[in-house]
Amino acid sequence: MAETVNGGSGNQPPKEMSMELRLLIAFLLMGAVMFLTPYFMKNQAPVPAQKAAQSTKPPVPAAPAPPSEAPTAAAAADDASAAPKTVGQTLPPLVIDTDLFRITLSNQGANVRSWQLKGYRGNDGKPLELVNTASGLEFPFSLYFNGQNPATDPNWAWYTQTVTPDGLGVDYQFSDGHTAVRKSFRFQKNSYLATVTSAVTADGKPIQAMLEWRGGFGDLTVANPASDQNALYFNLTDNKLVEQSARSVKNGALTASGNFSFAGLADTYFAAVLLPEGNTHVDQVTVADTVRTPLEEKQVAFPGVAVSSGLENRFEVYVGPKDLDILGKVNPKLTQVVDFGFLSVLSKPLFLIVNWFNDAFVHNFGWSIVVVTFVINMILFPLKLSNMKSMKKMQALKPQIDAINAKYKNLKMTDPKKAEQQQETMDLYKRHGVNPMGGCVPMLIQLPFFIAFYKVFKVSVEMRGAHWLWVTDLSQPEHFAIKILPIIMIATQFAMQKMTPQAPGQDPSQQKMMMFMPLVFGYMFYWFPSGLVLYYLTSNLVSMAQQWFFNHTELATAAALSVEPPKKKPGRK
Repeated sequence: MAETVNGGSGNQPPKEMSMELRLLIAFLLMGAVMFLTPYFMKNQAPVPAQKAAQSTKPPVPAAPAPPSEAPTAAAAADDASAAPKTVGQTLPPLVIDTDLFRITLSNQGANVRSWQLKGYRGNDGKPLELVNTASGLEFPFSLYFNGQNPATDPNWAWYTQTVTPDGLGVDYQFSDGHTAVRKSFRFQKNSYLATVTSAVTADGKPIQAMLEWRGGFGDLTVANPASDQNALYFNLTDNKLVEQSARSVKNGALTASGNFSFAGLADTYFAAVLLPEGNTHVDQVTVADTVRTPLEEKQVAFPGVAVSSGLENRFEVYVGPKDLDILGKVNPKLTQVVDFGFLSVLSKPLFLIVNWFNDAFVHNFGWSIVVVTFVINMILFPLKLSNMKSMKKMQALKPQIDAINAKYKNLKMTDPKKAEQQQETMDLYKRHGVNPMGGCVPMLIQLPFFIAFYKVFKVSVEMRGAHWLWVTDLSQPEHFAIKILPIIMIATQFAMQKMTPQAPGQDPSQQKMMMFMPLVFGYMFYWFPSGLVLYYLTSNLVSMAQQWFFNHTELATAAALSVEPPKKKPGRK
């Protein structure tokens, strides 16, 4: 049912009348009928026996009933077209238990009360619940009428329930004599795919009723879950995925229509989307619901959706992880819900490579990250070697730099000759093929991979809950009060600074500031996903090994000797 956007618990189930009250009302109605009938039904005088016996004429037809007693043509037509009333009763919750999830349905509203994924757990250690059971709104797969609501709210009515023989499906029916509703759910034993159908008629005429999921979806055990949730649909006409957060609809519901491949909801790692059968026109309404969650009393705005494929809904439904392999098999367009960011050209291949190493060789995402990081650093070693040579040359040029600085000693920064000093220094660097900004090269090389790996850990459900040694979840910071990986990373940062040649003429205050950089990095990484810290730590260790190798080979000596000024030959006697 449609209700006020941002509403909390405006539509609550109607209170049941007690059996005693029902009996009292029934007796009062029966007494009223017995008392009032003589006033409306007048008895006809009986025909005398003799006169009746002598009469040979057929009996005269009775006079027509008063207009108030005769059904009108319109009422007769309505009675003929309306579905007979169903007699629903309170049934225990229906549990559908498959290899992948455990779903609880109710015949009050014919909707889903719980959808738990068996292969995933929340931060509370319990099986992951995708339904916000504390929202107070209608439950998933209730009906949303984007127009006039029926007199009887079918989302709280009692339906008849028929379970399929295999226990993996159920049919629901409801009718109050005017509004009739049919729903069916079909699940599979080992698949995240299901089939849902629904149809609504009013006095025999079909009307549009959308299937909704309101009040929040996904992992509600994370911090600030609403910030990671979006309504979405994939527009085949534009070949584009459109996402809408609760903030997008803060001023009112948004309606979208078109040739959609799928539509629904998603958070960081999970999705609930409806896929229409065939090339079907789809309507979607996106709303914002301000509700609480089972773990948080404070109410926040969550996006909600209602989706329809016409007068009769027939959808395949995917409710499960945003796993690229699974999504691609269901529908190639579904892989679009995994957003690898603006560096997807790098982050997606990185994920695929790490995933391949995990599946084919090491069978652990942590060690896969270590292996891939090692490979990346070895591929980039020629570029890093060139930078090492440049830094060694710069160190060897220190006497010549000192001579230039002594030549322009005691000059003010505004003195025109300062420009000559800088130009002479740059000419010296250029003559020997030295890059004065070479010290920034390692960080610049790391930056795109750092951003790409960060995105991989933020969107890849495969990394969620992945273990490595003492780390229980590579997608989150370590759960210890004192986090081990960031501390080790800080130590490697200090060691790298000691091993790397320092630029000549560097200001002492700059040197002190650089000594604080590992602490700054450590603070930042303290709250990053553990997998990202592992990547950076591994990269530091490999870089230290490469720097040690360079410092202990003839390459470093040759680089230093290449910038020494030629020795003057002794004069002839």
